[in-house]
Amino acid sequence: MSRLANRLFAGRRDGRGIWRRGMVLTALAVLVGLIMLLHAQVPNTIGNSGSLIETFLPWLGVSVPVLLVLALVRRSATALIAVLLPAIVWLNLFGGLLGDKAGAGGDLTVATHNVNAENPDPAGTARDVAGSGADVLALEELKTSAVPVYEKALASTYRYHSVQGTVGLWSKFPMTDVRAVDIQLGWTRAMRATVTTPAGQVAVYVAHMPSVRVKIEAGFTARQRDKSADALGEAIADEKLTKVVLLGDLNGTMNDRALNGVTSQMRSTQGAAGSGFGFSWPASFPMARIDQILVKGIEPESSWTLPETGSDHLPVAARVSVDTSS
Repeated sequence: MSRLANRLFAGRRDGRGIWRRGMVLTALAVLVGLIMLLHAQVPNTIGNSGSLIETFLPWLGVSVPVLLVLALVRRSATALIAVLLPAIVWLNLFGGLLGDKAGAGGDLTVATHNVNAENPDPAGTARDVAGSGADVLALEELKTSAVPVYEKALASTYRYHSVQGTVGLWSKFPMTDVRAVDIQLGWTRAMRATVTTPAGQVAVYVAHMPSVRVKIEAGFTARQRDKSADALGEAIADEKLTKVVLLGDLNGTMNDRALNGVTSQMRSTQGAAGSGFGFSWPASFPMARIDQILVKGIEPESSWTLPETGSDHLPVAARVSVDTSS
């Protein structure tokens, strides 16, 4: 190894220097690797630091090529070897998302979109998402004055629909047992309905978790989001139907431990059958997938993001198999 490094950094008189230089880079590489490896151990007691790191965890991988270049510029063999730690950990965590896992099967297409209360063109957004071919469509952040616009624009595609508070569900198939779901907010931002598809009944939940903020003086403020996620998780755990779909803006990623009450019960269609990370927010430069399609008792077949609309979120869609008997 020493001879190889000496050849790699040829031109330096002191061969031993390549092992002594770059100690700061080495420490940074080890630190990044340990944060990714032990992210679940980072406490949330100070500004929800753990959840904040987990929200943007994939982006720590950007440090790998940066550290690699700096190690080469610094001509440090020690730093170069240290960069292997974050590289290996990142590939272990996210390497499986890099390939295309989409299949050709499925008997139900679902989609969800946070349409943004300040959307300047709700009718256009409605037409865009209806054009996705979704059999079941969930919309979040519905402004009361804009609801009639969405209802009119979607009427020709979806025979059945219900709006509960600021969330709504549109379906090509009959909907029964429609009701609001209490997520401990004091107003309605979640609902459920039984959708009778040709492949069987599905309990469809729509949810919009409370917003989170990153503040210098308070860190990652997510207490209400976490409380609502726990309440939603309890509602899903109590669901009588065995086939469940959750559509919505959870204001958190699958890595965020604060959503464990929900994510521990369900599978992400993007993680199981998508291509890439499927980032959905912000629409202009997506950095995180906070808009989710999660399933239980149902098989994900493919998952994707849809083109940008007038919202600050991208719509996301998935094709699933309700009938898993085969």
